[in-house]
Amino acid sequence: MSSTNPQPQAVVAPITRSAIYIVATLAPSTEQDDKVRALCGNLAALVRSVGHRVSTGHLSCVCGFSDNGWDRLFGNPRPADLHPFREFHAGDRQAPATPGDILFHIRAEQMDLCFELATQIMNQLGDAITVVDEVHGFRYFDMRSMVGFVDGTENPVGQEAADFTLIGDDDPDFAGGSYVLVQKYLHDMDGWNQLPVETQERIIGRTKLSDIELDDSVKPTSSHSSLTTLEDENGDEIKILRDNMPFGKPGSGEFGTYFIGYARKPDPIEQMLENMVIGRPPGNYDRLLDFSRAVTGGLFFVPSAELLEELEERTPDSQSEDTPADAPATTPHNGSLNIGSLKGQ
Repeated sequence: MSSTNPQPQAVVAPITRSAIYIVATLAPSTEQDDKVRALCGNLAALVRSVGHRVSTGHLSCVCGFSDNGWDRLFGNPRPADLHPFREFHAGDRQAPATPGDILFHIRAEQMDLCFELATQIMNQLGDAITVVDEVHGFRYFDMRSMVGFVDGTENPVGQEAADFTLIGDDDPDFAGGSYVLVQKYLHDMDGWNQLPVETQERIIGRTKLSDIELDDSVKPTSSHSSLTTLEDENGDEIKILRDNMPFGKPGSGEFGTYFIGYARKPDPIEQMLENMVIGRPPGNYDRLLDFSRAVTGGLFFVPSAELLEELEERTPDSQSEDTPADAPATTPHNGSLNIGSLKGQ
């Protein structure tokens, strides 16, 4: 296993101007799984080689594995909180689960760096995977989302970001790792743009131009910011790290946001999704979903940088000395989010 204080992957990396998000499934046969494990050991070198071409490009790549992907490639021991993506449905609103065994989150100041690294990764993996979703994201003016509001304002920074995103002593074998949840949203921009700005602001919970949070006396409890604000049992806010980016094809009428959220446990992000789709209380849902539709959904575990390299030598049959051979392959999720009280209840 990794050292006591393993170096994380580039989870808490600066937000860049460009990104590529790739979700892939493993080939039906396990014959080429060794290619995926080999990439685990070589990914850091690929990032260094490509990134060296533009020293100021801030190229990085985060690699994560889904519940199914981890079990097939590596077996036991497994991350304590890794489980299939939790779907939510209510009326026309949904947060669907879609196929995906591996996630690559590639970031850089320049798209050519992202593109080159993605190309090198795909060349190495070959037929071992099938890409089921690929999104090229871009920074939109002053960190605006596709719907025109500043995104990620409440992101934790510095040590706080690490505290909220990196696993610690709660799962020591996987310390330095993280969980990441991704969703691709498509927006009805014609419908959204017909709304008065004041209505948009009440839906989001912030002013559009100045990005100031609305006062609680006027901010609806159904606003996006209200429903995605969580507190623990001590009344302290629980945060996640978002690195969302817009994407789109104006010629095809496609306008979207790629949501990507990192946390040390999946629970807070799942609670936010439940609040948005189902409502808090049920029925008091996020009105942004009247104009935004999730079409993908996946949950992935991001091993530390050290563990990622070690995984090159791991197979489902290489049980650790501390893991009984008959240990269950998966850790049941009891449905409890265990994050204490929620703001606004």
